[in-house]
Amino acid sequence: MDDTRKTDDLSREVQRNVDRFVLWLEDFGETSFDHQSYFAGPIGRRAKALYYRNRILGLPAVAPMILSEALLPQARKLFWKKQRFPIADAHYAMGFAWLYETTGREEYYRRAAHFLDILVDTRCPDWDNFCWGYPFDWETRGGTVPAGRPLVTITPYVYEAFAHVHRLDGQGRWLEILRSISDHMADDFLDIETGPGEATCSYSPFDGNGVINASAYRAALLADASIRFEDDRYWTIGRRNLNFVLANQQEDGSWLYAMDSVREFVDHFHTCFVLKALAKIEKLTGDEGCRQAIIRGVDYYLDRLFDEDGLPKPFSRAPRLTVYRNELYDYAESINLATLLAGRFSRLDETLLSILRDVTIRWVKPDGSFRSRRLLFGWDDVPMHRWAQAQMFRSLTYWLSSRQEEISADPDPGT
Repeated sequence: MDDTRKTDDLSREVQRNVDRFVLWLEDFGETSFDHQSYFAGPIGRRAKALYYRNRILGLPAVAPMILSEALLPQARKLFWKKQRFPIADAHYAMGFAWLYETTGREEYYRRAAHFLDILVDTRCPDWDNFCWGYPFDWETRGGTVPAGRPLVTITPYVYEAFAHVHRLDGQGRWLEILRSISDHMADDFLDIETGPGEATCSYSPFDGNGVINASAYRAALLADASIRFEDDRYWTIGRRNLNFVLANQQEDGSWLYAMDSVREFVDHFHTCFVLKALAKIEKLTGDEGCRQAIIRGVDYYLDRLFDEDGLPKPFSRAPRLTVYRNELYDYAESINLATLLAGRFSRLDETLLSILRDVTIRWVKPDGSFRSRRLLFGWDDVPMHRWAQAQMFRSLTYWLSSRQEEISADPDPGT
């Protein structure tokens, strides 16, 4: 009874924070700076490209931006501009959809539909099918990914947002877009065979492969599309990507970021991405391989990706020096994962409540937004929609919705 009362009190506090965040978002607006703002402009991109070509020469070029991120994150505005981010708009659409489901307030449905309309307008302009990428040129070790190039790590979130609102209103235009996205994900990305019945997919239609979470995203979307549209073609493709993900789970239960002998780090939110995708596929297909991988993955996740206080830490195997202690993105994805798997792992259920309490105590700012990072000294309080105000908003509304379902299912909620 005491535990139930504490959880109810926590639910009320989370709801208050969500309500305050909605007011903050209305006042702040739908554009923001970003984690990549330092490197989105020409100066930052050139410095980053030099670092990728030659670390010795490039380190002095990127060092001022790295130090600024750690010591004076407000300086982002000197390097780039505020922008709108499709992945954030998708998360806001889902968050308001969850709020509409839990409250029945039409204004929340209208806000969800508003973000979908924005996403229709901000799709990649040069593609027949609906798809989305970054609004900035992204410098990677493989070269520049131009703004507007579709990315396999962004479009699935938009698919999920359209699917969520379609479930609420049944509008045919959303379903048409879902079909278009499905065709894009099936046909416009490269498949690179890695073994019998296994293939990794490209990160964009032109480049990159071996990234575990990219194949996991695609497999989960195509699993849903195969059922939604009764089209086995989608799952024939997605199954090969799933097999790649399952085959490359490490003996300890983890997944490296990529199977390219270069990006062999293990971090928090990418691990959540993979586990979430497997959980969605398992729910849709009942796949036993997914179930076993989730069990092993959750064990690793809880043992290695939380700090001594039981809170999310960025890396269990870091690629470089980390200039922060905790990340809002990690918190948001941990809440999403634990809510998705609620009731299956008692340790994960307990961890979820600890994370939510910490969010309400330390991460909510007086204006209703969330802190972005806990730095080595102090906090990064610059609100960034993609990193990860939108993700936290969505995760909290998702958890509140799951709590309402629990209460509705309890035959005697007063006990």
